Amino acid sequence: MNTIETKTSVKVIGANGQISLGKEFAGRQVLVEERAPGVWMVRTALVIPENEMWLHQPQVNQDLKRALAYAQSNPPKVVGDLDAFFGEISHAEQESAVGSKQSRISRKLAKT
Repeated sequence: MNTIETKTSVKVIGANGQISLGKEFAGRQVLVEERAPGVWMVRTALVIPENEMWLHQPQVNQDLKRALAYAQSNPPKVVGDLDAFFGEISHAEQESAVGSKQSRISRKLAKT
C-alpha cells in the first residue's frame, strides 16, 4: 500500500505577512486556498496565460505534433533565386484558388 509522507514544520509569519517555504520553491507559482479561518492549502501550480490557452487544445496539440514531425523529416532547402521561388508560390496559390472556385461551382451545378 502506498503511503504519503507528511512533513510538518513551524514557520513564523513576518511583519510583512510573508512566510518562506524554502529555496527549492523559489520562483515557483503556487495556489493558496483558505479552507477555513487560519487554515491554508498551498499547492505548486503551472499557470497558463489566457492568450496561450488555445495551444493546449487537443486538436491544436495534434496539429503541432504533425507540423514538428514534418519539419524534422523535411529539412529547409536553400533557395538560390527568390524571385522565381515566390513566383512559384504565387502560381500555386492562384491554381489552388481557381480549383477551389471550380469545385464550388461544380457543387452548385450538381444541386440544381
